[in-house]
Amino acid sequence: MALNIGLKRKASVREFFDRRVFPSIAVWEWSFAIISGIFIFLGWILSKLDLSIFSITSYLIAYGIGGFFKAKEGIQDTLQTKKLNVELLMVLAAIGSAFIGYWEEGAILIFIFALSGALETYTMSKSKKELTSLLKMQPEEAWLFADGKEIRIPVKQLKVGDLIIVKPGEQIPADGLIKKGRTNVNESVITGESIPVEKAEEDEIFAGTMNGSGAIIVEITKPNNETLFQKIIQMVQNAQTEKSPSQQFIDRFESVYVNVVLIAVVLLLIFPHYIFEWDWNESFYRAMVFLVVASPCAIVASITPAALSAISTGARNGILVKGSSALELLSKAKVISFDKTGTITKGTPEVTDFYVRSPYDERDVLEAISAIEANSNHPLAQAVLRFSKEKGTMHKSMPDYVEDVSGFGIKAKFNQSVWKIGKDKFMSSNITDILDSEMISSLLQMGKTVVYIERDNELLGLMAFKDTLRPEAKNTIMELKKLGVEPMILTGDNHFTARTIAQEAGIEKFVSECLPQNKVQEIEKLKKEYDFCAMVGDGINDAPALAASHIGIAMGEGTDVALETADLVLMKNDLSKIPKAIQISRKMNRIVKQNLLFSASVIIVLIMANFFQSIDLPLGVIGHEGSTILVILNSLRLLKD
Repeated sequence: MALNIGLKRKASVREFFDRRVFPSIAVWEWSFAIISGIFIFLGWILSKLDLSIFSITSYLIAYGIGGFFKAKEGIQDTLQTKKLNVELLMVLAAIGSAFIGYWEEGAILIFIFALSGALETYTMSKSKKELTSLLKMQPEEAWLFADGKEIRIPVKQLKVGDLIIVKPGEQIPADGLIKKGRTNVNESVITGESIPVEKAEEDEIFAGTMNGSGAIIVEITKPNNETLFQKIIQMVQNAQTEKSPSQQFIDRFESVYVNVVLIAVVLLLIFPHYIFEWDWNESFYRAMVFLVVASPCAIVASITPAALSAISTGARNGILVKGSSALELLSKAKVISFDKTGTITKGTPEVTDFYVRSPYDERDVLEAISAIEANSNHPLAQAVLRFSKEKGTMHKSMPDYVEDVSGFGIKAKFNQSVWKIGKDKFMSSNITDILDSEMISSLLQMGKTVVYIERDNELLGLMAFKDTLRPEAKNTIMELKKLGVEPMILTGDNHFTARTIAQEAGIEKFVSECLPQNKVQEIEKLKKEYDFCAMVGDGINDAPALAASHIGIAMGEGTDVALETADLVLMKNDLSKIPKAIQISRKMNRIVKQNLLFSASVIIVLIMANFFQSIDLPLGVIGHEGSTILVILNSLRLLKD
C-alpha cells in the first residue's frame, strides 16, 4: 500500500501540467466567459433602469473578464512574432464599439469571442487526452536488483545491463529481457491487444506495459529515453505540435489578411463620408462592424481543431501519426507498396506440408525431428516445434548430439541413428529418384521452402514451410481497392514466393528480388506514375523506401529504424488500420474544406450586408463568432470515429 501511495504522489507531480494546469485553463476560460455574460446581462438591466454609469461599469467588467485570455494571447503572440493577429482585431473592434457608445454590442462581441476561444481550448485538451493517458502509464521508479538487494531508484538512473525486479501488478519501467521468472503481460498500451501475453525467460518486455501475476527479474536493454514507449510519446507530441501545409498557409495568410483589414478599416473611416455622404458616426460604426465581420477567426479555426481531432482519433484507433502533414497528405495516396515479410505476411514460417514415405510412420518421424529441432533457434526449427505441438507429438527424449551445418541444415544422432534435416544438396540420396518431382516442383512454385528428412542415408520425406498471410491482409487489400488505392508488393523474395503471396492477398502488381536500393528505385517510379505514393514496411531494409515515399507507414513491431523513418505507425500491427487512416485523412480534409468554404462565405455575406448598411453590430458579432463556433463543432465530429 505504501508503495502504491508513493507512486501516486510521484505521478501527481509529473501529471500536474497535463492533468490539472491545461484542463484548468479550459475551465477558467469557460468560467470567465460565463461571468462576462452575467455582467453583460446585469449591464443591460441597469441600462433599462437608466443607471447608465452602473451599466457602463458592468460592461467594462465584462470587457475585462471576457477578453482577458484572448487579449493576453494576442499581445503575447504579437510580441513574439512582431505581427498583428485576429485576437487583437477583436479587441480593437470591442474598444471601437465602446468608443462610439455601443457598450452592449462590444461586450457581446467579447463574450462570444471568449466562448469560441474556450471551445477551441476544449478541443485542444481533448486532443491531449491520448498523450496524458500514455504519461500516466509511465512509472518513474523501479526496483534495482544489485548485490542481492532491492533498491528503489528513479527510472532515469537505470543503465543498460542493470537488473530490475518487477513485481505482480506493477508497470514495467523499461525495455528489457526476462532473466528469471514467468508471467503474463498486458501489452495493450503498445499493441492494442487486450489479452495478456505469456512471457518467460529471454522474452522481450516493454516499458509502460503491465506485469501480471508473476514476479520477474529483467535485464535492461535500452536506456530510458530510447524505449519503444518513449518513442510513442514523442510521436504523439510531435504530431500535436507540427503544422500541416494547409495550417502553415493559413498562418501566413492570417498576418497578411489582418493588415489588409486594418487598412480597409482606415479607408472606411474616411472615404464613405465623402463618397456616400455618411456622417462621421455612421462611417466609424460601419468601420467597426467591418472590423468584426471581416476578421478571419473562423478561417483560422478551420484547420487546427480538425487536425488535432483527427490525430486523437487515429491514436485511439492504434494509428500514431508523427504530424498533421502526413495525415493531410495520406488522402492523396494513389498507390501503397507493401513489404512482404512481416507486413503482408506474419513474418514467421509455418509448416504447410508434411510428407513421409511408406512404410515409415509419420508420428515417429515427427517426434524425432522435433527432438532434434528443439536444439535450434532457427525460425524453421521453431515452426517444426509448433507443428509438432499441434499434432501432439512433442519429443520425449533428447538426441545424443546436434550439429548445425551452416547453409545446409542440421545433423544429429537420435535413437542410435544419424539424421539429416535440410536442403536437397545436404542429403545423401538423389531426391528426384525417390520423391515425386512434380510434387516438389508444385511446392516450390507455390513459394514454399522445402526441407528434406533423412535417416541413416535413407530419404524419409519432406516438410514444406511458408510465411502465411496476416489474417486481415486480404480484407485490407479489398478495402484499399474500394477506396481507389492501388496496392502492390515490393519484396526481396524470389518470383514464385512473391507471386503466390500477391495472388493470395488479391494484389495484381508485385516486384520481387528487391534489394533496399531497388525498393527506393521502385518507389521513385511509382511517385512519377501515381503522383502520391505510400510505403508500408517493418524492417531495416524497408527504411530507405519508407523515407523515399511521400508517406511511410511502419508496423508497430518493426525495427527502430523503420519506426523512426515512418510518418505513421500501426501500433496494433493491424493492416486494416491503413484504410481506416485513409478514411480519417479524407474526412479531415473534407471537414477542413467545408469549414473554409463556410467561413469564407459568411465573411463575404457579412461584408456585403455591412456595405449596404443592412446589418448592425450585434448581428455582425453573432454571424461572425457564430460561424467560428460552428466550424469548431464541425471539426469535433472527427472525435466520434
